[in-house]
Amino acid sequence: MLIGSILQGKGTSVATVRPQATVTELLATLAELNIGAVVVSDDGETIAGIVSERDIVRQLHERGAGILSHPVSSIMTSDVRTSGPDANVDELRRTMTNHRIRHVPVVRNGRLAGIVSIGDVVKSTIEELETEKDALVGYINR
Repeated sequence: MLIGSILQGKGTSVATVRPQATVTELLATLAELNIGAVVVSDDGETIAGIVSERDIVRQLHERGAGILSHPVSSIMTSDVRTSGPDANVDELRRTMTNHRIRHVPVVRNGRLAGIVSIGDVVKSTIEELETEKDALVGYINR
């Protein structure tokens, strides 16, 4: 299965926040949209970074509540691992597991084209396994 097929099912909408937005504004976006990570982007198409709930918690612990007024760019991960829509889900699952990444932006032709979470990857893997199981059971019961 390809990453693009996950996006076909879930859609290509990606929540973004500008690098100069405050961490408080970032938290509002996460809460309002009930999501765990936001892509940092000046224009909604290019990726400057990514920030997850875990990043915020770690920074609050290390630097204190003062970071809430700091720009998102001060806490974002700027070395962002991305995937293309033609990438294999199994490969992405291994990458996400090995590097402990929960959200991977999908890029097509240098532009943000979606985002995939570890939950999306697990769901697609389960669906694929169920399809294979049903095919095998059907073959055996012939």
